[in-house]
Amino acid sequence: MNSLFRPRKAKLALLVAAHCEELVLERTLRSAVRAGMRPQDIYVVDDNSSDSTSEVARRVLPAQNVHKVRRSGKGLALTKASKKFRLPQRYQWIHIADADGGFAPDYFKIFRRELDTKYAAATGYVRALPGNNISQFRVFEYTIGMEIHRRFQALAHTVSVIPGPTSCFRSDVFTKVNFANQSLTEDLDVTLQIHRRRLGHIQFISKAVAYTQDPKNLHDFSRQITRWNRGVAQAMRRHKIGRRAQRIDFYLSYQVLQNFLFLLSYAVIVPYLTIQRRSISVLAMTFLFDALLTFVLTFLVGLRSQRMDILSAFPVIYVLRWVVMYIFLKAFFEVFVLRKFKVSEGIWNTPSRYKTETTLQ
Repeated sequence: MNSLFRPRKAKLALLVAAHCEELVLERTLRSAVRAGMRPQDIYVVDDNSSDSTSEVARRVLPAQNVHKVRRSGKGLALTKASKKFRLPQRYQWIHIADADGGFAPDYFKIFRRELDTKYAAATGYVRALPGNNISQFRVFEYTIGMEIHRRFQALAHTVSVIPGPTSCFRSDVFTKVNFANQSLTEDLDVTLQIHRRRLGHIQFISKAVAYTQDPKNLHDFSRQITRWNRGVAQAMRRHKIGRRAQRIDFYLSYQVLQNFLFLLSYAVIVPYLTIQRRSISVLAMTFLFDALLTFVLTFLVGLRSQRMDILSAFPVIYVLRWVVMYIFLKAFFEVFVLRKFKVSEGIWNTPSRYKTETTLQ
C-alpha cells in the first residue's frame, strides 16, 4: 500500500564533479542542456576549487544543484554529492560526466530511449574535441577503441572501463560500488567492481556521442597517460585480473599479452634477426611495414570519423604510439615489480586548458 504513495523516480540525473574548471564548465553544462537534460536534473559538485567553478555552475543551474565540498578527490566528491542530492532515491539512472567534455545534440535523448534496466551500467561513444596534434592522435585512438574494441567488448560482455566522459549507472548499482576507491583511475576500478561482484552487464550505446577535451601539450599528455596506465596496472593487481575465470580476466590478460608480444617482436626478435643476418634490411622492412600499416589505419580512421585532417598528424601519431607503449611498460613494471601505487588519494590536478570555445561536431 505504501508503494502507491511513493513518489515515482525520474529517469536520469547528470552529476558533474569539477575542480578548478571555470574555463570549460559552462560550455559542458550548456552542451548537456542542448543535448536534452533539464537544468534541474543536472548537479555539480565543486571539489574545493580555488577559482569561480561554483559561480560558473550557478549561471546555468539552480543554485541548490551546486554543492561545494572539502578537497576530496573525484570519487569521494561524487559520493558526497549523490548523498547530498539524494540521487539514488530520486532517479532511476545516474549519469556521471567530466567537467571538460561535451555532448552531441541528441546525446541524452538517445540515452533515455536506449537505457535498459537489465544492464547495471551504460556508456556511450567517446570522441575527441578538435584541437592540436595530440587531439588528432586521440581521434586515432578513440575511433579504433570504439569501433573495434568497444563493439567487441559489448558483444562479449567484457567492457573494461566505463570512461569518465560517458558513464551511467542504474541507481541501485551506483550505491553498491565504491567510487572513493583510492585508485588512480576510479572509473576503471568501479567497472572492475561491477565485473567482480557480478552486478550485471554494461550496455554500449554507440549512437550517443560524448566529447572529451584532450591535453593541450605533450607534458600534460604524458602525465595523463602515465596516470591512466598506472591506474590500469593498479586495478588489475587489486582485482587479481588473470587469476580468476571471469570473461574480464581473459580479455584484459589478452590485451596485456598482446602488448608484451609487440615488445618481444621489436625489442628481441627483430634485433636478433638483424644481427644474425648481418643486415639492417630486416629492421628497415619491419619499420616500413609498421609505418605503412599505421598510415592505412590512420586513413581509415579519418574516413570513419570524418576527420581527414588527422592525416597531417600522421608522423606525430606514429611517434605517440611508441610513447604510449613505453609508458605502459614503465607503469606495468612500477606496479607489478616495484610494488608501487597500491593506493592513491584520488586527488586530481587540472591540466592546461584551451581558453577558446571549441565547436562540437
